[in-house]
Amino acid sequence: MRRALGKPHPRLVAVDDGAFARDDRFAPVAAVVVSLPTYVEAIGTTTVRVDGRDGTRRIAALVRRVAPHEGVRALLLDGAVVGGFNVLDLDALARAVGVPVVAVTRERPDFARIRSALAKWFPRTAADRWRLLRQHRLARTGPRAGALWVAAAGCDARTAAELVRRTLVRGRWPEPLRLAHLVASAGGASRRSDRTLKGSHPRPAGGPVA
Repeated sequence: MRRALGKPHPRLVAVDDGAFARDDRFAPVAAVVVSLPTYVEAIGTTTVRVDGRDGTRRIAALVRRVAPHEGVRALLLDGAVVGGFNVLDLDALARAVGVPVVAVTRERPDFARIRSALAKWFPRTAADRWRLLRQHRLARTGPRAGALWVAAAGCDARTAAELVRRTLVRGRWPEPLRLAHLVASAGGASRRSDRTLKGSHPRPAGGPVA
């Protein structure tokens, strides 16, 4: 992936969940294929069970559907959970989609509080969920005042940090993740699962390429 990051417009898939109520059974999730920094090529949606254990499988299927062709260099996630405590297996995701997976968070998680919550609400599966959450070490990237935390599967921390840096457009949050969250929160993903929209217009000459 480091070689791909040397290109002007590397292509990646960003995935995030959207707003949902605590009594909802399912949470909306969106994937956005972006040629960095901002050229959107395709959008797809699905759902995952709130606090369930289907997130890894559902997101892998979504990414394969929305970006089935070669050229996608990485999968970018907003953290390692979706839909509440639906914890993702970053290693399994990387194997399933065939590219490195980088999970980004704004703040270093309070792991003691998280572990306590898992033990309280998911006593039968707390150990498995906790194992997945601590599967990869977090690395800080960026200046101390605006640092982000990243965990990566399929690439080293330095490469993951460089990928995140390439996604920043305004402020300190990756633009592809901002777009994925907007799509997921728009409402359609929660009512219509497994949709894909792709651009039908050819790129202009000299436009972004992976």
